[in-house]
Amino acid sequence: MTYGDNKKGRILGSEVISNRASFNIHNVLLVERLKHNLISINQLCDKGFKVVLESNHCLIYDACGSTVLVGKRVNNIYLLNLHHASFSIHCLLTKKDDTWLWHRRLCHIHMHHLNRLNRKQFVEGLPKLKFEKDRICEACQRGKQTKVSFKPKNCISTERPLELLHIYLFGLSRTMSLGGNYYALVIIDNFSRFTWTLFLAAKNETFYAFKKLFKVLENEKGSKIVSLRSDHDG
Repeated sequence: MTYGDNKKGRILGSEVISNRASFNIHNVLLVERLKHNLISINQLCDKGFKVVLESNHCLIYDACGSTVLVGKRVNNIYLLNLHHASFSIHCLLTKKDDTWLWHRRLCHIHMHHLNRLNRKQFVEGLPKLKFEKDRICEACQRGKQTKVSFKPKNCISTERPLELLHIYLFGLSRTMSLGGNYYALVIIDNFSRFTWTLFLAAKNETFYAFKKLFKVLENEKGSKIVSLRSDHDG
């Protein structure tokens, strides 16, 4: 394949991009030293696709009229947004990078450890590659990120007992309780932080056990339960 500057790249292979019967792109080439993923408009049209170019975006339709690719214009080129593609696996890769390939093969191990494995020849068949430490893997970044913790509250948001109850049901426990139960319903009052624990033999006993308890609590405290907060477990 000849590039725009008359340099040539060797075609390493070709494959079909497909994730469903109605969407196929045949003869997708893997080209040596090609650093970007390129799609030819005239070849797409020859294969039955319809390409619509607007001033700020482009749309690619299949033979049935369904949108399969969406792109936006950046300067004088159109960049395809693969997140809106009809296929879930992104196969439009023309750049071959063995470092990322081995990073995925070895369960997303850190690049520092890959260099150590390579240097000391701990893995048979691992090629002599230089694994750059400052490279960021999108899958690793998403898998290791943590949510921001809630800030502690200096004051209680409720004004009396039974205004807000926190409930949590856990089980099936591997260890049976002294009463022969495998489930437990924990109820915490937000105002007093008093806790009630109800042991249950089965999960479907939860509503009836709580119904019996809240009648006793309302009679004892002389007030009504306003709201409950749970983790939305069934």
